[in-house]
Amino acid sequence: MRALNRKLIRDLVRLRGQVLAVALVVASGVAVLVMSLTTLEALEETTSAYYDRYNFADIFATVKRAPERLSSRIAAIPGVQAVETRIVERALLDLEGFAEPVTGHLVSIPEGGESLLNRLALRAGRLVAPGRPDEVVVTEPFAEAHGLTPGDTLSAVVNGHRRDLQVVGVALSPEFVYAIGPGALMPDDERFGVLWMGEEALAAAFDLDGAFNDVSLSLLRSARAEDVIDRLDLLLDRYGGVGAFDRSDQISNWFLTNELEQIKSIASILPTIFLAVAAFLSNMVLTRLIAIERSEIGLMKAFGYSNLAVAWHYMKLVAVMAALGIVIGWIVGAWLGRFNTQVYGDLFRFPFLLYRPGPGAFAIAALVSLSAAVLGALVAVRRAATLPPAEAMRPPVPPLYRRHRGELAGLLTGWADQPTRIILRQISRWPGRSFLTSVGIGLAVAVLISSLQWLDAIDHLVETQFFEAQRQDVTVALVEAQSSEVMREFGRMPGVMAAEPVRSVAARLHAGNLSKRQPVEGVLPDSRLSLVYDVSGLTVAVPPEGLVLSTKLAEVLNVGHGDLVTVEVLEGRRPITDVPVVGLFETYIGTPAHMHIDALNRLMRERPVVSGAHLRVDPLGQNALFAELKETPEVSSVMLRQAAVDTFYETMGETLMIFVSFFVVFACTLAFGVVYNSARIALSERGRELATLRVLGFSRVEISYILLGEVALLTFVGLPLGCWMGYLLAWLISQSFATELFRVPLVVHSTTYGLAVVIGLVATVASAALVRSRLDRLDLVSVLKTRE
Repeated sequence: MRALNRKLIRDLVRLRGQVLAVALVVASGVAVLVMSLTTLEALEETTSAYYDRYNFADIFATVKRAPERLSSRIAAIPGVQAVETRIVERALLDLEGFAEPVTGHLVSIPEGGESLLNRLALRAGRLVAPGRPDEVVVTEPFAEAHGLTPGDTLSAVVNGHRRDLQVVGVALSPEFVYAIGPGALMPDDERFGVLWMGEEALAAAFDLDGAFNDVSLSLLRSARAEDVIDRLDLLLDRYGGVGAFDRSDQISNWFLTNELEQIKSIASILPTIFLAVAAFLSNMVLTRLIAIERSEIGLMKAFGYSNLAVAWHYMKLVAVMAALGIVIGWIVGAWLGRFNTQVYGDLFRFPFLLYRPGPGAFAIAALVSLSAAVLGALVAVRRAATLPPAEAMRPPVPPLYRRHRGELAGLLTGWADQPTRIILRQISRWPGRSFLTSVGIGLAVAVLISSLQWLDAIDHLVETQFFEAQRQDVTVALVEAQSSEVMREFGRMPGVMAAEPVRSVAARLHAGNLSKRQPVEGVLPDSRLSLVYDVSGLTVAVPPEGLVLSTKLAEVLNVGHGDLVTVEVLEGRRPITDVPVVGLFETYIGTPAHMHIDALNRLMRERPVVSGAHLRVDPLGQNALFAELKETPEVSSVMLRQAAVDTFYETMGETLMIFVSFFVVFACTLAFGVVYNSARIALSERGRELATLRVLGFSRVEISYILLGEVALLTFVGLPLGCWMGYLLAWLISQSFATELFRVPLVVHSTTYGLAVVIGLVATVASAALVRSRLDRLDLVSVLKTRE
């Protein structure tokens, strides 16, 4: 076998350009797969370690007011490992140099010690000390956004009383990996912050001495969360419990889980495309190489090499190309995985990152890519192995050059010059091969479109969600639901041009054995500020009775128009009522449920009340409004629509541009690999023909036109094909990325198609230029002496 190994080395050197092109395509697929798998592995390991190290709770519950002695009965529930009661409230913060109200989420911690559950990862300073009621520890992102350090002070309205709070520490918590304010979709570190205060200080501020309004539990490994939640709800019911929930519904963990699901989608879809193209390129290289080496195959068999030996020889060629791509992909993928993990680590603000990828991700990537390359080459290898020696020693039978319908011969003889007729005849004689080359180029364009489409999708999502569906400027939440008469007070505030009520009720919706914890929003039928808006462009009218559900929520509950949904209210008198579904609407964010505000108040058996207000504000009176809201004790939080838009773009923009940049590079590699291989193999096959044309008087420009004109024509066929495939791929990705948190709209602007086509053309021209330089160095004498 030493002779065949020497031949293999010579083949690899001779075909080094094609080998590298195939290896780069394989490397792209391997890199995407390794990046996705190692990022996912690192984030899951970091999350798990963070949760374990800082005792993130398994069960959470909120009550109106419960006596501290109840904690012993909670601890006695079978399966409960540890219990921690605490006080959780909100306050408005007034920060110097920042005009807008800031929502502070106040959480109690023991004075002079650490919490049992949901412990803090202290980043600077210390924890609060006993006997110092105005000391607080703040979250690190919030501190960085406002330049707060230990020793600074900030002003807050705590239960109607203005207090100066001293920052003594900066920390992170597993409970607030994704720290978002009420009603927000993205973390806004300037307008929302978590502050930990001493338990005694917070109890005194909110008249909760000897009581608690929030409880967290950790469970034994053998415990069933559902059983513990049922028993906990029974204990807390008489104290105004709002329904316990497990870690999967905890808001921070829920957001984090949705992000990890999207990374899994990337790992399953995009590498498949690159590896499919790698299989196609392996087949193309080997098929055309074997056609050139027919006589060599005959000689190998004549010298006694078996079919298996010949097959193994060519399979090793494929294995070397794949192995080179795997090694490159491993290196690039590991680097990208670390970089990607760091990006997500900065987004989620982990106190540490564990990026130590195991061999699993690399082994999976290697196995999948090698299998793809080998499967792509099997047909060509089988053809080489089974080629009879006598037949192999003869030149291949030349194709019959006769006119047929597929050649469109009538068109060729009319207007086309001789080089153009050669190009068209070559394509018409090999339609399958030509079509596959166009498909390969089209796939590169498709990857570009599916990546760039994200920018279009986010713009459309923001326009729909924040400007068409929401037309208020400010949303104000109240500490407790109040009489609807409070709307008059909002209407009289400075700068307010219009005000509409907000009514939100915590509830659990049931349909058969399916359930979903989801607040029900009460809306006015003729609302002008916050609409029940379908993404098709229609405003949905809310009937006097019944539920209007988002289609995603209806899918989760497996209900449709006319079906009954059991609404289990988790606050107030806690009524349980069957309500019919009277309408469905499509939305891109969340799983909202709406009712007529009067119907919701009747369901709650309450007089007309509101829990907040949507306000349209004159920009000139905005600062005066903010100043008054800061002094209003009934207000618990203030959310600005424009701030939400800016935060959404800032958060999504950073990760999206990185994502798009990665795949633009990968798609260019794909286009380069397909075009370079096609043109380079064509040069190998037709070198003698092109040299003959040069001897007959054709210029270098004309023979370049014959070779590269075919590539250009196949590229122009592949571009519209790629646009079509790009739309299908964008649809597939939008379906795969559909979670309860986000649905990616399928929107592709004409500029995206244009940009993808231009980038694809640039990559094509670059690869064609390399082949053109080789064509210029064509040695006529040596080429005419041999078939190669």
